[in-house]
Amino acid sequence: MNWKFVLKILGRVSLVVAASMTLPLLCALIYREDPLPFLYSMGIILCVSLPLSFLPAEKHFSFREGFAAVGLIWLFIGVAGGLPFFFNGGGGFNTFVDCIFESSSGFTTTGATILTDIESLPNGILLWRAFTHWLGGMGVLVLATALLPSMGVRSQYLAQAESPGPVFSKLAPKQSQSSKILYSIYCAMTAVEVVLLKLAGMPWYDALVHAFSTAGTGGFSNRAASVGAYDSAVIDLIISVFMLLFSINFSLYFLILQRRVREALKSDELRFFLLVVALATVGVTAAALPVYGDLLRSLRYAFFQVSSIVSTTGFATADYVLWPQLAQFILILLMFMGACAGSTGGGIKSSRVLLLLRSIRREIRQISHPRLVEVVKLDGKVIPEETLRSVLVFIGCYFLILLGGGLIVSLDDVSFSVSFSAALTCLSNVGPGLQEIGPVGSFAAFSPLSKLVLSVCMIAGRLEIFPILILLAPSTWRRS
Repeated sequence: MNWKFVLKILGRVSLVVAASMTLPLLCALIYREDPLPFLYSMGIILCVSLPLSFLPAEKHFSFREGFAAVGLIWLFIGVAGGLPFFFNGGGGFNTFVDCIFESSSGFTTTGATILTDIESLPNGILLWRAFTHWLGGMGVLVLATALLPSMGVRSQYLAQAESPGPVFSKLAPKQSQSSKILYSIYCAMTAVEVVLLKLAGMPWYDALVHAFSTAGTGGFSNRAASVGAYDSAVIDLIISVFMLLFSINFSLYFLILQRRVREALKSDELRFFLLVVALATVGVTAAALPVYGDLLRSLRYAFFQVSSIVSTTGFATADYVLWPQLAQFILILLMFMGACAGSTGGGIKSSRVLLLLRSIRREIRQISHPRLVEVVKLDGKVIPEETLRSVLVFIGCYFLILLGGGLIVSLDDVSFSVSFSAALTCLSNVGPGLQEIGPVGSFAAFSPLSKLVLSVCMIAGRLEIFPILILLAPSTWRRS
């Protein structure tokens, strides 16, 4: 393991994190708030990252180093991103563990929070909180390779370890070009949402915060009641649509820009995802109809909450904990599936669920017809058996981590619904869970151990498990 080179990459990426604090720093100055939390944080990160950035190291870099580097970088930025919260002092951040939890939740686009009085925090801190969603949504390393294409590393290894989904593909021959294309689309969609939210009646600051959170499918809001604070059907619709748009594989938008619209619309994953959204919306609308007594109103809240959960954003316009059990069960199932591969959303991913269902169908057919030779296809292409095996291994690891995380959280003597949904919502990067950790609750009551475990679950879920697991493998620490 070429640890010197891994640390050098860590230093380069940390420079990007430090530079990104310039935006909330400017916000603090505009609102005449204390800028020291950001200045202190930037200073500490620079003191660590600058020496690492110029560390002399051989440029040998393998697939193993890529996964290990990604795992270490995300663990580090989870700590570094919490520094502004720590130096801000008070406001609900009672310990540094709380700051790490909030930062990890931000960068992993989870949206789970320990805060109970969000609106008491300074605007600069709340903007940084939402901006971490935007940075982590497309990937900090994707941003780094776009800004620093000369990092001196085979950046496709980093992108492959950070990119969500069972299959990795580049949009351009060079990874730096792919990163620039992705971020161009990402920025354009974010800007459009900001303008639409402003036209719908949001202040510019609120529009920026909610656009950052929507783009990263995160869910942090500057309002205690989340999007429900605006009580606007137009705002609900805009955010619902954009939550779904950011849940779709960004490579499809690239195809559309190349005027290959038919090819994009033929995506099996896209069709499956939209079908699930439609069926879930109908189911939740019917289940919640007795609560609201009006079909259109029930449809409004159901569509928003389905879009929020399946995209793993976590915004709320209603407390779904008060809905019938059927509606809650549908939302829990959506937490498992999540968004599309290649999007900013979390969860197992729609493509993996679709491949699993098609693998099950093939297995049933082969049991009925032992001599039948059948392959699993996606978008008309044969999926290699190695990819199908990796899908099954991933889902197996997902459930093992889910059960392990829930087991540790249960040490806090909370109910099964709380411990299970806490582990699930963090591993799937959704945000709210059930009961005390629902849309109007928080994770403040958990012990420091549970918060650290859930923070690791968030990072493992965002990186799709293996970059974190590889750090635990003894072979990773060997020289050969």
